[in-house]
Amino acid sequence: MNVIFSILAILLLGSGLFDFIDWKFNIPALAVLLVVWFATIYNSFISLRNRSEEAWADIEVQLKRRYDLIPNLVNTVKGYATHESSAFENVTKARSLAMGASGPTPEHAQAENMLSGALKSIFAISEAYPDLKANTNFLGLQNELSDTENKIQASRRFYNANVRDLNTAIESFPSNIIANLFKFIPKEFFDLADNDVAQNPVEVKF
Repeated sequence: MNVIFSILAILLLGSGLFDFIDWKFNIPALAVLLVVWFATIYNSFISLRNRSEEAWADIEVQLKRRYDLIPNLVNTVKGYATHESSAFENVTKARSLAMGASGPTPEHAQAENMLSGALKSIFAISEAYPDLKANTNFLGLQNELSDTENKIQASRRFYNANVRDLNTAIESFPSNIIANLFKFIPKEFFDLADNDVAQNPVEVKF
């Protein structure tokens, strides 16, 4: 919308229309036009920022669901593979690290990717235990986690699309003038490994 308004304003100024209007009316008209332009750009920034923050909140909801599922998953697998303590410890540590991270930072993304890797090992362990793979509770947790992973990736893509639009507006002329004036700053993208840990576990040698 701000681009269209800018183009219309430029065309209006270049049309010579103001040449036919007394200068006493030109100045107030230009002032009004400038105020409307500022307001339009500013409001578009507010909208883009709010949309990106809302999209990040959606990611946080799905990440919390993921964190909540992990203890039940670990306890279920423990019942069949108690000797795989190192794998369970890795998942617990990775979960704590991911939960301790905040915001769409590279460190947070790295922590989430580490957690994905640890979870892959847990699901790979289940391949050696047919009874575990057939366990109703385990299957339910596997499906829930797979669904959560898909929602995380969908939310991540939506968030990154909104961040891209915000950052483009901040860096583009002439909207960058308003961005600098009102201290709008670019947001971080949130880059996660695009995989399904519940359906594509890494291979573990026994």
